[in-house]
Amino acid sequence: MEAKDIQYFQEVLTGMLNDILEKSEATIEDMTESGEVYADPADRATAESDRAFTLRLRDRERKLIKKINEALQRIEDGDFGICQECGDDISIPRLKARPMTTLCINCKSKQEEDEKVRGD
Repeated sequence: MEAKDIQYFQEVLTGMLNDILEKSEATIEDMTESGEVYADPADRATAESDRAFTLRLRDRERKLIKKINEALQRIEDGDFGICQECGDDISIPRLKARPMTTLCINCKSKQEEDEKVRGD
């Protein structure tokens, strides 16, 4: 992979990481400032449902942060863009779609087929 491609993906991953961290901080601020009292139980239930949904999203983003950091480490180590299963290069279009991926499209397809057979 060319140096300009590596630079591009490093910038994309860093931008994704910064966006997630900003959203997390905004969520924390929003939830700590929210001291609303609801007279209607339906309103309270809706607010609690929204809060639970937001927390689930942030939990998924927390897991994504780990994957982004691992991808940035692979860039530092010189392993970025190399399939961890077969050792082939991961295509640029695949990396653009999912820059933190560790598998080429063929190995990922095989993994998904195996999961389908096992029922995962």
